[in-house]
Amino acid sequence: MTTAHPTLEDHLRKLPHDLAVVLRRIAHAGRVIAHDVRLASVGDIVGATGETNVHGELVQKLDVTANRAMLQLVGATGEVCAMASEEEDDFVALDDGGLVVLFDPLDGSSNIDVGVSIGTIFGVQRRTSAAGRGTEADCLQVGTKQVAAGYVMYGSSTMLVLTTGDGVDAFTLDPRVGEFLLTHPRIQIPARGKTYSVNEGNQYVWHDPMRAWVAWLKDEDKATGRPYGLRYVGTLVADFHRTLLKGGVFSYPADMKSPHGKLRLLYEAAPLAMVAEQAGGAATNGSQRILELVPTGLHQRVPLYIGSKGDVEDALKRIQG
Repeated sequence: MTTAHPTLEDHLRKLPHDLAVVLRRIAHAGRVIAHDVRLASVGDIVGATGETNVHGELVQKLDVTANRAMLQLVGATGEVCAMASEEEDDFVALDDGGLVVLFDPLDGSSNIDVGVSIGTIFGVQRRTSAAGRGTEADCLQVGTKQVAAGYVMYGSSTMLVLTTGDGVDAFTLDPRVGEFLLTHPRIQIPARGKTYSVNEGNQYVWHDPMRAWVAWLKDEDKATGRPYGLRYVGTLVADFHRTLLKGGVFSYPADMKSPHGKLRLLYEAAPLAMVAEQAGGAATNGSQRILELVPTGLHQRVPLYIGSKGDVEDALKRIQG
């Protein structure tokens, strides 16, 4: 079967060999996970395992299979010296490869059982240590050091959104040929959107500036395009994907219950921040650019405001007073 769309493989041929190999395996893992997601109910891999992860969250059966797929397929390339996963207490040290892969194997676990879009988020960096097995320091690099980032989203279609530092492209899996095809080249997030994405069920623990900003978004003012509409799925990758394509702003702030924020810097915020910036958007923790934050631990949490540049700037003006 022929197609008019360039393929992911066409794109990867332009990259350094080791990076191309790793991204090819991430795409392979995405196809495996997509297959498991489609067959989860009939394959009895929905629901929780009864265990909790390092964050105290219930581990879903698909979390386990997705984590295994990433570790086994990407770890076997020979190009990776270390991997770190949201589902693992510690990083996984590998041999002489020159790359480091950080990932959330299945973002949106709480939505698995109800058929809502979920996804795999990843970031790739080059090692900083000498040759040999990777170290924790290889994983704890500032986000500006990422050489690639993106996510695979499992929904009405399976889509790989990818940046290697030269814009953002999205590839949709064609199940007829088993190949990711370029369907959304050179994505640019609109300078402003018309929606905001936040869990308003948490407003009772928000700080006053956060409440004031959301109230401002809901006020009517035709000159600034308000009120904004609320769109919230509850899966970060799905909410971010809509924001990337349509514009607007996603926020998961620090609050009285989670004073350091809830989302993970290495596995969620930094990779998506690279995608957002490469598409012309912005990402901040409320006071500093996400990509400039220096990680202090593998499972560090951060607040996140991400999306259209103008909307993120408006958020900063109001939450900073």
